[in-house]
Amino acid sequence: MAMISPTSQPVLGVVANPVSARDIRRVVANASNLQITDRVNIVLRMLQAARAAGVARALLMPDRGGIRALLERHLRRGDTTLPVIDWLDFEPTSTVEDSFTASRLLYAAGVQVIVVLGGDGTHRAVARELARFPDAPPIAGLSTGTNNAFPEMREPTITGLAAGLYAAGRIDAAQVLMPNKLLEVSIHARHGGAPRSDIAIVDAVITHDRSVGARALWKTGSLAAAYLAFAEPEAIGLSSIGGLLQPVSRREPAGLAVQMAADPAHARLTLHAPIAPGLVQPVPVASWQRMAPDEPLVVPQRAGAVALDGERELTFEAGDSVSVTLRQNAFYTIDVARCMAAAARDGLMRTPALGSIFSNI
Repeated sequence: MAMISPTSQPVLGVVANPVSARDIRRVVANASNLQITDRVNIVLRMLQAARAAGVARALLMPDRGGIRALLERHLRRGDTTLPVIDWLDFEPTSTVEDSFTASRLLYAAGVQVIVVLGGDGTHRAVARELARFPDAPPIAGLSTGTNNAFPEMREPTITGLAAGLYAAGRIDAAQVLMPNKLLEVSIHARHGGAPRSDIAIVDAVITHDRSVGARALWKTGSLAAAYLAFAEPEAIGLSSIGGLLQPVSRREPAGLAVQMAADPAHARLTLHAPIAPGLVQPVPVASWQRMAPDEPLVVPQRAGAVALDGERELTFEAGDSVSVTLRQNAFYTIDVARCMAAAARDGLMRTPALGSIFSNI
């Protein structure tokens, strides 16, 4: 199938991770997994609402996990409540590369908004690609992962309505788009060469681990430091350490850096944080400070690994230089609450009855 070319017709993009919320953190915390049928139902509810808001076409990421197969089976029944659905033209690998590729292709296709189903890691993958483009479309997040500090917990129907109203051009961007921060991690090797870099949209955590191993991070004993773009006290995940220590909102320009004590006996305090569903762990805290935008903080840890939004991604050795920098206005998301408030205020979901005596009110 050929990829859709950029068009003035409103098109909704969808990146749905078929394997989010299936890592070791859910096993050790007795948390259930979201089944493929549940994910497909979420996609269907979101798309039905987007269609009701004015979106006639949707472009989806293909997958091998079963979302496409079940969705196409549903489409063969002749559901007229959905937009026309097309699939991006690439062969899925069942890795994070699928989200990277889909994000780039959706941008090239000119979609007005990208709805993301997944946890912090999936949203990070999409944001990482979109942050390269100053005119990138906004993200509308749906929480289907293990740690969901970034995507809000909300009924997909409401997210679909908000995304659809924006995609159809019925709501002004200035009213409903929210700028987001990110954390830029840079590693300069002691032997020279090109630096390595990556981003996190919630937390970049430094660990004592010398290898990536199991990517999901859930043992607090290995933590050395946490750098947080925002930290909300009701969050699940490693950002909850900062959220219960000194909360930082998404809208504040600052971030938060927390240093852990190598020896609990030398900790300033011990914080009990919900680092995964059902998993509250003690964290020995040595110190913490605000992060100012665009001011790199040098990581004092001599060697270890960097976990980006809950998963180990990078390693560094003694002598390497590691820094973390907070960036503002890196990418945009749809503020669903503000979007729906505007829809109510402006009567966007109203249709006056023909001949009604109230039609001019």
